[in-house]
Amino acid sequence: MKAMLLERAGAPLVWSEIPDPRPGDHEVLIRVQACGVCRTDLHIVDGELTKPKLPLVPGHEIVGEVIGLGSAVERFALGDRVGIPWLAWTCGECRYCRSGRENLCGRARFTGYDVDGGYAELTVADQRYCFALPAGPSSEAAAPLLCAGLIGYRSLKLAGTAQRLGIYGFGAAAHLVAQVAVAEGREVYAFTRDGDGAAQAFARSLGAAWAGPSSVLPPEKLDAALIFAPAGALVPAALRATARGATVVCGGIHMSDIPAFAYELLWGERVLRSVANLTRADAIEFLPLAARIPITTHTVAYPLAQANEALADLRAGRFSGAAVLLP
Repeated sequence: MKAMLLERAGAPLVWSEIPDPRPGDHEVLIRVQACGVCRTDLHIVDGELTKPKLPLVPGHEIVGEVIGLGSAVERFALGDRVGIPWLAWTCGECRYCRSGRENLCGRARFTGYDVDGGYAELTVADQRYCFALPAGPSSEAAAPLLCAGLIGYRSLKLAGTAQRLGIYGFGAAAHLVAQVAVAEGREVYAFTRDGDGAAQAFARSLGAAWAGPSSVLPPEKLDAALIFAPAGALVPAALRATARGATVVCGGIHMSDIPAFAYELLWGERVLRSVANLTRADAIEFLPLAARIPITTHTVAYPLAQANEALADLRAGRFSGAAVLLP
């Protein structure tokens, strides 16, 4: 099969021909129809996440058709359309797995990091960590739901019942979770890079009550803030924008160092917390919700062979919404 291969961190992906994967007992073989380009992929390729298997096929927002079944597969049949997320496997035995927090499993394996992902024509995945996708959205539109959507949804849940919700970094995750928040009747305040009028207009088109640069305060104090941009300096900025009792959620897997800030910004029972990965329960809740709202995914499509260009455009912030690779 053809695949984009990461051979060395910090180097471009290499257009390669590698052996077709073969499914294990609990695995399904998938013909990839679409794979989203996530900022986590960028952190892996750039060497900011330091322990990927190498060589590696990146990609963990995968939509495809089941074309092969392992001997123990019961959940899916040939021809089913499924989604494959970041979480590829957990031990099921540790205290985190046994308490419904499998996203914190110390032995967890992740798609496109510990196991090969979807920047390829074919991939395999454990049936227990795949999800049947509802009819309706195209595979291109569905792909970003598998990480940007799920992480955004998990971040929103950690914000509780916040009515005034700030979102910092208006990219793939933000444009999906904003639609959920608006559908729930919340007020969305979108924060973008300074001077990025296009992103601010995009946020307003999705129902944001206000949009502006992250360097300014919103017109109202926020009840919660979600940070999706990997910039540690946004943490004190978000705390400064929140009311007492608010929660600031860091939604990314990697962030630059958080600068020192005055205790006054945290005081008042504000909460600062992170989101780590996702659970299968998140997907079981979110994917039907996305279909009911329905969420509109704004995508920019690239041929699989142009994965390096897609990553460069993501790094530079050249598009709104989500990039998707199409084999």
